[in-house]
Amino acid sequence: MKKQRMKAVALSTVISAGALLAGAAQADQNLNGILSVGQTKVDAARASQVRINKLQDQTADLISQFKTVNKQIDGLRVYNKQMEKQLSAQRAALAELDDAISNVTVIQREVPPLIIRMLDAMEQFVELDAPYKKELRLERIANQRANLDSAKITVAEKFRQAIELYNIEAEYARKVDTYTDSINVDGQDIDVSILAIGRVSLMFQTADMSMTGAWDRSLNKWVVLPADEYAATVYNGVRMAQKKASNGILALPVSAPEAAQ
Repeated sequence: MKKQRMKAVALSTVISAGALLAGAAQADQNLNGILSVGQTKVDAARASQVRINKLQDQTADLISQFKTVNKQIDGLRVYNKQMEKQLSAQRAALAELDDAISNVTVIQREVPPLIIRMLDAMEQFVELDAPYKKELRLERIANQRANLDSAKITVAEKFRQAIELYNIEAEYARKVDTYTDSINVDGQDIDVSILAIGRVSLMFQTADMSMTGAWDRSLNKWVVLPADEYAATVYNGVRMAQKKASNGILALPVSAPEAAQ
């Protein structure tokens, strides 16, 4: 009896151990399954995080691009406004140009007669003025008249040349000049040095200083002046004009102003 009980205990122990081993194996299998599922979730979470990081980077790039494009748009708006102002100014300039072009025919028709009147007035002035470089001044006017018939010279250039002649005449009023010339004094042609003090006084003197005189506007001719009064003055004036002497005060023969008519 005892032996049978011991066998039964032993068998029960063996069965219990087998059950325990079977339970442990089942637990290991369940644990492995749980760990496998956990690892899968971890891998899935890691992959999700990678995708999230990638999406964040893409979002950051899109935001940066958006800001850049916005700045470009703002710059283009400012540029477009400036261009619109320039276009408006250009349209106004084109309108003025169209008006000017439409008036070109009128201008070309009216300017030549104006130039002719200017040359006529200048020629009359030179004829009535003191004979300061008279031949040269009249030659300039004659050359200008010849240019009026030239088709190679534009109307604008012809007008510019006429204005230049007027500027030259105006400059004579501010110059102190001297040159040699042959003049007629009391019916006799003599070689002299001419001294021009602007349009104030025009004088002459022979090389030996034996004769000194001036242009008398009231008589419209050359007159001889007292040598003891003006010979030294004219001589010094000629040297000043030639830059051979320093500037100084000169007692000049000046025609008295005429009374107004």
